[in-house]
Amino acid sequence: MARKILGIDPGSRTTGYAVLVEEGTSYSVEICDVLRMENMEDHTGRLQHIFERITYVIQQYKPDECAIETPVYGVDPLAMLKLGRAQAASILAITNQGIRVAEYYPKAVKKAITGNGNASKRQVAFMLEKIMSINTEDLPADATDALAVAWCHITHSGIYTGGGAKKMHQNNRKSSWSKFVEDNPERVKGNE
Repeated sequence: MARKILGIDPGSRTTGYAVLVEEGTSYSVEICDVLRMENMEDHTGRLQHIFERITYVIQQYKPDECAIETPVYGVDPLAMLKLGRAQAASILAITNQGIRVAEYYPKAVKKAITGNGNASKRQVAFMLEKIMSINTEDLPADATDALAVAWCHITHSGIYTGGGAKKMHQNNRKSSWSKFVEDNPERVKGNE
């Protein structure tokens, strides 16, 4: 029986999405594309568009599981805020369809594909070409990134490795910041 994973690379101007199909030991790509919102000036309109289009993709391709990349840092706080909102619009579209969402950091995605968390986008695309036997040169970068997120989910859920599915994904563990606060309560303002 085929298993479908929707991978999403969220963005407020372009959001990549891909549906990866696992059937036995073979893998194929059902769709790999981007939502383009560069010409939409209204940020709330872009968020609505993301929500509606991701909902449509889920209804059209019926994925069993979804995975999304999590933004971790950026130079421009406003850009990070918009990126987080785009991620939230995608997550709401997914959860409204009754599907659980796994989140992965960019380094985890790159490591799952290349073995190196600091790999370039080109290295990730090259490895996806080898794994999937597809030509990534014809795909927008955000679409390739979404496919990488779906593949990362396969490797982390035990589908690809043959292990049992993990109940907790990387972002469900305590963050290093939470661990720091727990280990150093005297260093938190108001707890001295």
